[in-house]
Amino acid sequence: MPGSASFGRVNWIGFWTLYKREVRRFLKVYLQTIGAPVVMAMLFLAVFSLALGRNVETVKGVPFLAFLAPGLMMMTIIQNAFTNSASSIMIAKVQGNIVDVLMPPLSPGELTLAFALGGVTRGLIVGVAVAVVMSFVAPVSVANIALVAYHAVAASLLLSLIGVVAGIWADKFDHMAAVTNFVITPLSFLSGTFYSIDKLQGVFRDLAYINPFFYHIDGFRTGFIGHADANPLFGVAVTLAANVALFAVAYGLFKRGWKLKA
Repeated sequence: MPGSASFGRVNWIGFWTLYKREVRRFLKVYLQTIGAPVVMAMLFLAVFSLALGRNVETVKGVPFLAFLAPGLMMMTIIQNAFTNSASSIMIAKVQGNIVDVLMPPLSPGELTLAFALGGVTRGLIVGVAVAVVMSFVAPVSVANIALVAYHAVAASLLLSLIGVVAGIWADKFDHMAAVTNFVITPLSFLSGTFYSIDKLQGVFRDLAYINPFFYHIDGFRTGFIGHADANPLFGVAVTLAANVALFAVAYGLFKRGWKLKA
């Protein structure tokens, strides 16, 4: 028809517009979305170094702060990637403007990727900011840049996709708080963020090995200190499979319009 728009197989304009909206949304309040996580990570570093620094000088043959810093970086990446996509969808549902996202000619895959990549971008920006600030007070060095880059991106994507699913599922902010408090925070804290899982015994150690967050934290830390608690290639396979599975779930929810369409 004359005047009708043709987007081809992929609506790149719509996808890019939604992605830019997601990025600009958190950049407008950068003190809250970027500055606050950096301060929080530095507070964790200060508390643990003051509380344990003299008693635990080295872990896995590296200085304690060099071991701790990558875990804190990954923790901030995880939390901020999740928060970005989850809060965006949840707020849109509560305010009733989710229809503005669903009405344009965007496929379920384009919606999923745009929201997820917005979270990835925030996670990576915060992670880089924390790394730069920590480099002034902790002996941070990179042993394998490929592992660092992969796990930073893959962890951001994993948590951003979890945020998409949680945002679609949640009906109110209490539901989002429950996911954060009972899923995201425990899984990130109990996956080797502050310690080596060699310290765990029995069932607790077995549980760590089925936690996908552990493979991201372990792989990311390995990229810095050169020592792994688990096989790095196995960690890549597990995290890649987790991302594919979560993308399929998020895609299916957008396609069905579950809890999105009246």
